[in-house]
Amino acid sequence: MNYNPPSDPLDIIYEDAEIVVVNKPSGLLSVPGKGEDLSDCLIERLKVIFPDALLVHRLDRDTSGLMIFGLTKHSQRHLNLQFEKRQIKKSYLAEVWGKVVDRQGIVNLPLKVDWPNRPLQHVDYENGKEAITNWRVLRYKEFSTRLRLVPETGRSHQLRVHMQELGHPILGDPFYSSGEASNFSRLMLHAESLRFMHPNGGRGIKFQSPCPF
Repeated sequence: MNYNPPSDPLDIIYEDAEIVVVNKPSGLLSVPGKGEDLSDCLIERLKVIFPDALLVHRLDRDTSGLMIFGLTKHSQRHLNLQFEKRQIKKSYLAEVWGKVVDRQGIVNLPLKVDWPNRPLQHVDYENGKEAITNWRVLRYKEFSTRLRLVPETGRSHQLRVHMQELGHPILGDPFYSSGEASNFSRLMLHAESLRFMHPNGGRGIKFQSPCPF
């Protein structure tokens, strides 16, 4: 798959002396991949403006939405600890294939990398790591359902695999959807909100990003 990241200007949501919050477009890597052709990414673009930007978490290349970066070692450590303790709350919007009958639910399926097919992940009850996703129906369309997804854990491809296992893959997913569900211009997954404690003083702070689809 060729890598042709969007050339949109940086969408900086918030900045101060400790952190910067950015709205990542779909199709752009969070960090460099292997090889010169995968060097263009959000953190490298961000470092043009904020040379001290430090990685805290990632979003899949095809997922859009909010990412937070530390601007000091202190803020990076502070935010990393919040992620480890599951204190940072994230929610996503997803458009999934078909009509989800129940109005809400929880997917609790352990995940592990599918080594012969990496970077794909799959459910592994014996060796997988705990992965929990809360979901709720927002509205129905003719062939799809809009969901709000709130992960309790942050495993790679967690939301994408969990929706596939639910029987409702995310539209446009190049890895986990097929047929008509895959025939979309982008992955219909967006990180819409991010709530955490500010590294300087610990006050609660929340950001939201409108869904682009």
